[in-house]
Amino acid sequence: MLTRWRFPKTIQWIINLFIIYLSIFTGFRIVTLICFKPATTKVIELFPSFWLGLQYDLRWIAIVLLPIACISLFPIFSPFYSERSKKGWAIYLAIITLLLLFFFGADFGHFAYVNTRLNASALNFAEDAKISFEMLWQSYPMVWIVAGLLGAVAMMAWMFTKTHVSVEERNINMHKFSYNRRWHTATIILLAWFVFGFLTLSPLRWKDAFTFNDNFKSYLALNPLQNFFTTLQFRKPAVDEGKAKKYYPVIHDFLKLDKTGAPVKGYERTINPGSKSLESQPNVVLIICESFSMYKSTMSDNPLNSTPFFNELSQQGIFFNRCFSASFGTARSIFGTLTGIPDVQLSKFSSRNEQSLNQYSIINNFEGYEKFYFLGGNSDFNNFRGLVSTIKDVHIYEEGKFTSPKLNVWGISDKNLFLEADKVMKQQKKPFFTIIQTSDNHRPFSIPEEDKDFISRIITEDELQKYGFESLAEFNAFCYTDYCYKKFIGAAKQSPYFDNTIFVFVGDHGVEGNAAAIYPASWTNQRLNDEHVPMLFYAPALLLPKTITTTAAQIDLLPTLAGMIHQPYTNKTLGRDLLNSDGKENAAFIIHHDEGKIGIVNDNFFYTKNLWINKEELVPVNSDTLLLTVQQIDSVKRHLSELTSAMYETARWMLVNNHGR
Repeated sequence: MLTRWRFPKTIQWIINLFIIYLSIFTGFRIVTLICFKPATTKVIELFPSFWLGLQYDLRWIAIVLLPIACISLFPIFSPFYSERSKKGWAIYLAIITLLLLFFFGADFGHFAYVNTRLNASALNFAEDAKISFEMLWQSYPMVWIVAGLLGAVAMMAWMFTKTHVSVEERNINMHKFSYNRRWHTATIILLAWFVFGFLTLSPLRWKDAFTFNDNFKSYLALNPLQNFFTTLQFRKPAVDEGKAKKYYPVIHDFLKLDKTGAPVKGYERTINPGSKSLESQPNVVLIICESFSMYKSTMSDNPLNSTPFFNELSQQGIFFNRCFSASFGTARSIFGTLTGIPDVQLSKFSSRNEQSLNQYSIINNFEGYEKFYFLGGNSDFNNFRGLVSTIKDVHIYEEGKFTSPKLNVWGISDKNLFLEADKVMKQQKKPFFTIIQTSDNHRPFSIPEEDKDFISRIITEDELQKYGFESLAEFNAFCYTDYCYKKFIGAAKQSPYFDNTIFVFVGDHGVEGNAAAIYPASWTNQRLNDEHVPMLFYAPALLLPKTITTTAAQIDLLPTLAGMIHQPYTNKTLGRDLLNSDGKENAAFIIHHDEGKIGIVNDNFFYTKNLWINKEELVPVNSDTLLLTVQQIDSVKRHLSELTSAMYETARWMLVNNHGR
């Protein structure tokens, strides 16, 4: 048929290439559907996602093929003009195909890891390429993955050559080189239409994928190329000072700035010691616990009883069982913990952004204290060193400064990290503020052979999935974390600093998973599990035990801790003293960066809105049914919508305006 219509050979080849690439793009979308489709989603509901996905795919296939169509307007550059031009286009297609398959492979891994499409946030890990590659190498069969990728490229190169030969053979009786500008022009116009948006009156936009009222449907529609290159624009801070000023009254009321007992300058307020503050100048040990997801722990009444020791500790201290990090991700959560500002920077960690790195931290208010930071691995990862260095005169202990052997890409084991920190702290003559950042509860889930008294458990796959664990390796790594806490507290009790020390444990972030057996549906469906973490202030000689069930935020940790110490401190951020509520509203800000979702969780509801589209949701957090009238729902939404925007816009402003020690 193509010969009868007298299509030029170049156009025939482009049509064949188009079919091949469309098959690849569609195949990856089908694999995504098979591997990641939620059990509650019906396939028939996904047809709109496939249609929109086809439009995105046509755009990127057209972008790949347009150079061939356009440059071949000049006959000497046609792939059928000479052997030299044929090889040139073969090299072009091989490179493009390698990049495409790399993007699709990385996207598949990214989806499997965090349930979102590959986006510009992945560049955060590219900036730590060596460590990131080591983590992948130790966690996944990288030899087979790379071999598969190269094999796929080789197969595609063979197909491209085969189609080229096929076109030549079909046109063997045609003139050696047939050229018709009309067909080239028509092809270019058609491909340009695909780039604009096939069968649409307005340009196809990245935001169009988010018009579906479902995360999976949106991600199924997007392809990794569209998502990655569009989100590159979000890697620079975007501040709207006018909006920050607009919402200042809301933040003023939320923080109760007029009730601090001291003059308020903007967001800055000085808080004097309260009547219950500790005059013993206690030491502080802040343990930031890797992936310490609340619903997987014993404290949430999870029957698998993964953290029995920490559960005992939580009954002996001030325990917050409804604490939330502002987002998923270690770098973002540590930034929020140390600064009191949610890291709302899209597609780039604020710890990696020069404009937002030099932040004020309440830790510098602890005068007369020695400051320490312990990390089992390399503090250059995610630029933790740069972030922690905003603490005045901090002593950084990291990989290379320990006598303990390296366990994996994350450095020494958490148990050894705790014991190394204990050795340093027991030698101190002055009060100290120590930060210990753990790593073991993370892929590759290594457990040292030296810890023979740690006994791994065998749990059936059905039980693991029912109670929120994706694998036995993850479960035992979670249990090993509890083992490490037990070893640390045991060692600390034998040290002279123990009785006058406040140990603060907080999860850096949670982990998405099925919490249906533990919490109402909204915790799983709305991904609250990503941010729900334990927070414990443990000091048996100093603090009376208490469990607090109201909503708390990870950014509230330092103001709450500073409020326990008998010295004034200055707070310039969004964190609040949870033990001096003074009528404050119990609420935590949450952002899911990749989805453009921002919201507020409080004692009763989780409200979310979207930065890209006009969409908002209100769900209950204590039951599966929203028992409110229409008028009540509207009232709650209006209030939480305003507070959500106020927190977001204020945090954006603070990221680039809250500098200084």
